Amino acid sequence: MPISPNQGSTGGGTLVTITGTNLSNTSQVLFGNKPATSITQVSPTQVTAVSPSGTGSVGVTVKTPGGTSNPVPFFYVGAPFKSALGTSSGPLAGGNTITLSGTGLSTATSVSFGGVTATPTVLSDSSLSVVVPAGTAAGPVSVSVTTAGGTNNGLSYTYVDSPTVGTVAPASGPTSGGTAVTITGTNLDTTDSVAFGGTPAPFSVINATTLSAVTPPGTAGAVDVVVTNPAGSDTATGAFTYVAGPGI
Repeated sequence: MPISPNQGSTGGGTLVTITGTNLSNTSQVLFGNKPATSITQVSPTQVTAVSPSGTGSVGVTVKTPGGTSNPVPFFYVGAPFKSALGTSSGPLAGGNTITLSGTGLSTATSVSFGGVTATPTVLSDSSLSVVVPAGTAAGPVSVSVTTAGGTNNGLSYTYVDSPTVGTVAPASGPTSGGTAVTITGTNLDTTDSVAFGGTPAPFSVINATTLSAVTPPGTAGAVDVVVTNPAGSDTATGAFTYVAGPGI
């Protein structure tokens, strides 16, 4: 007498299908010694039932006027617990793979990012990986995991748009570096790095449209200014010019 699925939440509520023979006029389905919360007679060879709450492994039996069936095992699974996301932000287009750690993840069937679901790859009971689906808008969304034991949430993931660089002011400074510049653009509040001519520069985020940075030393001439965030990079070609100091 197979049963599908053969596992469900400790809180009950799992719809299971029982197949066998002579199941007509089923009067009761027991999960261990607890009756199912509801029963639907589908056919002489199939019955559906909703599991009651429980723990551990129990035998499921069917009662008809002809007697009681042999038991088949059903396993109660606790709700998952999530502890951390390996990466907490990424591009609005999705497509990046992140890891999620916690407990009770071995039966995970889906991960939801703000209501958009993805199918995970279970690595162990304490870890899974998932390809992040595309988001609907930049900003934070809740993350939930569904397993045979139920659904748990409580973590947040932030979708990020690629940055754009508009202006760099002032647009020139000495080759010795040390020039304080203001960079304006869009989606700058998640900036990971700023580079002048390929050399990283210290920077501070003012808001989503403004950064402040200090130029590193460079060689005379125009260089590209590149701003990078988790969604990508934008290059302002030749936006800053290094000026050599006078010589005598």
